[in-house]
Amino acid sequence: MRNRRGLVFSSAIEKIGPLSMSYIRMNTTTPSPILEETLEHLYGKYNKREFVHPDPLEFLYDYNEPRDREIVGLIASSLAYGRVSQINKSVSIILDQMIPSPFGFLEVASMESLLRTFSSFKHRFTTGEEIAAMLFGMKNVIMKYGSLYACFKTRFINNDESILPAIIEFVEDLSSGFNCRSNSLLPLPAKRSACKRLNLFLRWMVRRDDVDPGGWDDVPTSRLIVPLDTHMHRICLTLGLTKRKQADMKTALEITDSFRAVVPDDPVRYDFALTRLGIRKDADLASLLDK
Repeated sequence: MRNRRGLVFSSAIEKIGPLSMSYIRMNTTTPSPILEETLEHLYGKYNKREFVHPDPLEFLYDYNEPRDREIVGLIASSLAYGRVSQINKSVSIILDQMIPSPFGFLEVASMESLLRTFSSFKHRFTTGEEIAAMLFGMKNVIMKYGSLYACFKTRFINNDESILPAIIEFVEDLSSGFNCRSNSLLPLPAKRSACKRLNLFLRWMVRRDDVDPGGWDDVPTSRLIVPLDTHMHRICLTLGLTKRKQADMKTALEITDSFRAVVPDDPVRYDFALTRLGIRKDADLASLLDK
């Protein structure tokens, strides 16, 4: 394990380019009291289990054992790109091979067996070989630390200003099965990716409410980063929470800081509810702005 003593947030920032926290704070748009009230109304209305379907988050509800649930969460979030029907189909194909326990499945899996099992798998541009490599990386992490959670905790330092440094090192740990090759399932923060899918996974695992099942209790919600994709970026631009035109990590951090001005302990509180906009017919951006 690499020694992280003395690592501060700025060292992680250097890996992904000139992201200045002072720049982010100076350019953060503090939501108005009216918008704060509207966001809270949206949370109260849509942040409920009944509105989750067909979000791939649903798969996590089938697993009460935390070591199973975190594996399922990483699989489901990593494949969360493209049409939701295809996402859910692809996740189901993988989990069907891991019955009854994903943790037990990985305990006895080898790279060779994983390659055989998922040789015909395809999800858009993700191949069966990539799935096998990610699962083998997960197995290696579990063998070393006991669980994905235990690994992540060793990477997280409480005085880091966000969870980004821990994400960078967690990706390095999971990439052990890739032999330094690129993989469509795990983002590279060093290339300024917004890391939407990993931040989505962390939201699921760290937060605990009617929607997010939680389980990673020692990681504070205050350090989470908004899972930013083009849809969420468009919403935040419209709401005036950022002026940046690129949906990259710098923008994700800026938007997170804007939400932190409203809810310091839980800056991703409104993520699920906001992403219902444009998905549900009764929840569109125009109606939100009219409130």
